[in-house]
Amino acid sequence: MDFLKLKDKSFLITGVANKKSVAFHVAKTLIENGGQVLFSVQNESNYKKVQSLFPGSKIYQCDVENENDIKLLSEKLGETKISGLLHSIAFANYSEGIKPFHETKLNDYLQATNISCFSLVSLANILREHFVEDASVVTISISNTKATSYGYMGPIKAALDATVPFLAKSFSDFSRIRFNAVCSGPLKTSASAGIPGYINNYIYSEQLILRKKALKTEEVANTVAFLLSPRSSGINGEKIIVDGGMSCNYFDQQVVNLLADNI
Repeated sequence: MDFLKLKDKSFLITGVANKKSVAFHVAKTLIENGGQVLFSVQNESNYKKVQSLFPGSKIYQCDVENENDIKLLSEKLGETKISGLLHSIAFANYSEGIKPFHETKLNDYLQATNISCFSLVSLANILREHFVEDASVVTISISNTKATSYGYMGPIKAALDATVPFLAKSFSDFSRIRFNAVCSGPLKTSASAGIPGYINNYIYSEQLILRKKALKTEEVANTVAFLLSPRSSGINGEKIIVDGGMSCNYFDQQVVNLLADNI
């Protein structure tokens, strides 16, 4: 039974970096369920990586910091119609480590906002004519933008979350295209490994997850695949938290006792 109804539908996937990335697992799941996947990558290096991971797939190079690249992406797609877009793009400059938020540099903040948030608006707008009428757009966010220790990335992900319903409302004037965010708890990905102090946060989060077992990237990808599918047609303008129950368990008794006993 084809529950997700993805067969022969085309999807554009951004953000595949390696086998650990959410985007990789989403693409794999879509293909396994009969979907056709196109890829957008930032540069030649990522082009070669995706080419090796998904031989024979159509891959387009598009640096979202470059307005001309975004315009060219539409031209490269030609008459191609897509049923969904995964926006899995994020960047923050941590070259000087995690600093207090009030010390954030303007240029760093603007660059990260453009890449991690506004690129969703840019891509949605330029791909407008390529979407089928009831297409689904999904972006990747984080489970709690207030509690994060990722420096200035927290407020930017909060902006991304806020952007989703506004895009949903804007596009509703002329289509049934849906926009949703999947807000993931900490994952073991290459991108997260580049965040200073992340490994300690990851270990800590595992103790707060109700099952005491870390979140798997595949679990987040499965939620994305569902939201990209017609089966999620009633969900629009929402953020779906996938964190294994961590967000309801900040006062886990074992963690509280361990800390209190060692103060």
